[in-house]
Amino acid sequence: MKFQRMIRAATALCIAALAGCAALDGNRGANTVANTVAQTVAGETQRIAVISAFYGELELLLAQVENPSARVINGKTFTTGTLAGRPVVLFLSGVSMVNAALSAQLALDHFPVSHIVFSGIAGGVNPGLNIGDVAAPAEWANYQKQTFAYGSGDDDWTIRRSETDRFGNFGMMFPQPIRVTRKGGAADATEAKFWFAADAAMLAAARRVAANVQLARCDSTGRCLNRRPQIHIGGRGVSGPTFVNNKRYREWVWRNFRAKDGRGVNALDMESSAVATAAHINAVPFIAFRSISDLAGGGGPHNQIDIFRQLAAANAAKVTLAFLRAFPASGG
Repeated sequence: MKFQRMIRAATALCIAALAGCAALDGNRGANTVANTVAQTVAGETQRIAVISAFYGELELLLAQVENPSARVINGKTFTTGTLAGRPVVLFLSGVSMVNAALSAQLALDHFPVSHIVFSGIAGGVNPGLNIGDVAAPAEWANYQKQTFAYGSGDDDWTIRRSETDRFGNFGMMFPQPIRVTRKGGAADATEAKFWFAADAAMLAAARRVAANVQLARCDSTGRCLNRRPQIHIGGRGVSGPTFVNNKRYREWVWRNFRAKDGRGVNALDMESSAVATAAHINAVPFIAFRSISDLAGGGGPHNQIDIFRQLAAANAAKVTLAFLRAFPASGG
């Protein structure tokens, strides 16, 4: 019995020592015996999260990070440092909605994130936008969170009473809002939301920047557009888990999601609204800069993304860097 008591006492001392060491190392996200979730140390530098979906987008920004320091969490690399004079943490969301939501939340759980900026490419929906243009929509929706209605076609569709048709439909597909909680709200209380707003102060800073940024017309291979790309702040953006290369669907998105004031969808992608949702839930300001790499099926059977991906990614990165330089350090 005495020997067993000695073993228990020694075990308790070891656990206490490990927990104490892990607590001292909490700013590196070390796992503790009692809690495997890394906790942010009070007083750690607030950082702007800069996100891209794939490496060809992010590498343009990573190349300009000063004093980079990489850290891997759950198999994903997060790079901290200074970018355009701002403390940042950069990482890949991965492609599509689930990856984007998980990656954003992972960063929010492990770093003191003050703002979120997404930089990348998108499909163009607005007939007034062209390849190479950069859009920073004022609000984003997960337009493919939807119900498949009962029916036999010819617009003879029946949806349940709990569902809505106020967001239109593409055949049997009826987009639906999602229910989300929010930081600071009552426990488990949810609200139904379809549009998730970009931060007003960040949009205002983007508008100030837009007039002074000249976007590239040619890529590194010498392939050039026939016009100088432009920056468009405002309008709407939509995201979903499918890569859209369908002219009819693209035209429906443009018609269907027009606001009463005439604002339409400027960008269509696979990640931004998922990150916007995570930002909303965590009450963190958000903006996305998306450059048009293709016309989502509006440019003929051969999608242009493989031709203009590099140019579009470079233009999105250029606007992102200009925004970071101009945005108040306090985020005000």
